[in-house]
Amino acid sequence: MRKSLSLIFFAATLSMAVYSCQNAAQLQQDIYYTNGRDIYIKNCQNCHGAKGEGLGELAPALTDSIFLKTNKQNIACYIKNGLNEEISINGKKYQEKMPGFPSLANIDIAQLIVYISNSFGNKQGHYTPENVASDLKNCE
Repeated sequence: MRKSLSLIFFAATLSMAVYSCQNAAQLQQDIYYTNGRDIYIKNCQNCHGAKGEGLGELAPALTDSIFLKTNKQNIACYIKNGLNEEISINGKKYQEKMPGFPSLANIDIAQLIVYISNSFGNKQGHYTPENVASDLKNCE
């Protein structure tokens, strides 16, 4: 009987620990998402739209999950340094220059990427300032 109670207590404790870790990770992603939304509204919404719909031929929509997944390592570079080359998204070519935001810190860029990559029909999970730092080292 005593062994059974100990085993049940251990299992319950382990379950709560695992559950609380998942909640902490989700909480952090939610905080990043909310802060990223504010950064998006301030810096990106004018061109990319309130719903990520883009601005005709001038600015691409942010609703293409495939483009975002395929180019996730470049998104930090685009945000920090801008984009001066033609890109093709969903078969549509965009040639307009995107301004960079060099004053944004890595944490801001990470939060912005979490917002973009988890909004507008996208569900790509978390992104950290360490991911941003790593990706920025590889900017072309």
